[in-house]
Amino acid sequence: MGEVTVLVLESSTSSAKALLYSSVRGQIRTKTRPYGRMYEDITIHDAEKVFQETAALGKEVLQGEHADVIALSGTWHSVMLTEEDGTPVTPVREWSNTEASDLCRAQRRDADYARAYYHRTGCMVSAIYPFFKLRMLKERGYDLSRYRVMGQGSYNGFRLTGRFEVTDCMASGSGLLNTHEKTYDREALKELGICEDQLGKLISFRDTAPLTVEGAALLGTDAGIPVVAAGSDGGLNQVGAGALKEGVMTFSVGTSGAIRLATQQPILPEDPGTWCYLSPVGYLSGAATSGCCNCIDWCREKLFPKDMSYADIEAGFTGKETEPVFLPFLFGERCPGWRDERQGGFVDVKGYHDAYDLYRAVQEGTLMNLYHCYRMLVKENGRPNRIMLSGGILASKRWTQMCADLFGEDMEIADLDQSSILGGAVLGLTVAGALERPEDFEVHIERTVHPDPSMRNSYDDKFARYLDWYART
Repeated sequence: MGEVTVLVLESSTSSAKALLYSSVRGQIRTKTRPYGRMYEDITIHDAEKVFQETAALGKEVLQGEHADVIALSGTWHSVMLTEEDGTPVTPVREWSNTEASDLCRAQRRDADYARAYYHRTGCMVSAIYPFFKLRMLKERGYDLSRYRVMGQGSYNGFRLTGRFEVTDCMASGSGLLNTHEKTYDREALKELGICEDQLGKLISFRDTAPLTVEGAALLGTDAGIPVVAAGSDGGLNQVGAGALKEGVMTFSVGTSGAIRLATQQPILPEDPGTWCYLSPVGYLSGAATSGCCNCIDWCREKLFPKDMSYADIEAGFTGKETEPVFLPFLFGERCPGWRDERQGGFVDVKGYHDAYDLYRAVQEGTLMNLYHCYRMLVKENGRPNRIMLSGGILASKRWTQMCADLFGEDMEIADLDQSSILGGAVLGLTVAGALERPEDFEVHIERTVHPDPSMRNSYDDKFARYLDWYART
């Protein structure tokens, strides 16, 4: 087979991304562009504006080249209502939108409901999920039976192909899919008063649709090119990292944090604490946290001069261990407790501690939250064979080393930047026949960070204090 070129378009939480990837030349061109503020509330988006900005970026990346396949990527957990013709009725509410937190807090008091819902859908009773956002809209007076329900990813696909479809991977993060049957959950639909037709036809990534004339004009290319429906950025991250084989964990520390393990069947512990969604080719057992680099940014902004860089701050660290414990719930809690209303802050702070101690405590606290989740995943799945670390944490050697020391595991770092859009390229290559299976894609490991055994006792003691304060607050 000759060269196959894939154009990947991703609408992420805060920016549009586009990648042109060749089976022969590799990455040809990539661009990222922040959306800018659309509403006062940054957790809601204008669906059409996001689509137009993503398409425009794709046109820039494609210029002068031909694409054989177009692949779409988007975030899990976004939702909006549209008219029958796809015209948006509400803004898109992203995963970070917590308007349904009061509803969820009340619902979590019914432990039997929460456990049954979790074991059907793999999702928690949490405001991040579209199911609960839809319940909130229903309580606010929307007659849900009148509208179509889309996320940003399925809306982008509708605008490019005219088809109202959603991948099972994307739908699995909505709280509307039965994770065992891989069909829409009947009890969830009954609770909302809607039917399957309103949610879009469930498809796999292999069920491509042709690019329409309108879509081709927006991208500056030819109509009829096959379009791979939107996969979730989390699921595609696993694909792009070459981590679809069992026992390989991806560990992303960016604005928020996530750890994921590929499995062949749903992993659902008796007590809800971790999630289980579908990947493009199987299942993902994982956990996600709300506070990582966003907490680091907050600490820098509040405690240090504006012209002081992150590297300058870390240069001010002393060799001594820090005593403060930071609970990284400035933006609520996802895993393991799923309490949207939980608040964060510092504890065990003494008068002699300074801003540097607090900054280092923030770095530790965000990782403690993830380590808490990791221990739960290991209990259910077993210890991973490999851990692949990615995200903004890699900009700091100290923080990266801290991560390896706390987890007590080797952290492999691949020579790639955007795993999710690369995952879209892998799916595009697969449907075009350039790859037999997504599982065959491999990445080059650039370096491995080894844990320092001398830090084990120190981090064991600090993690015990973290768990104590977690339970007490």
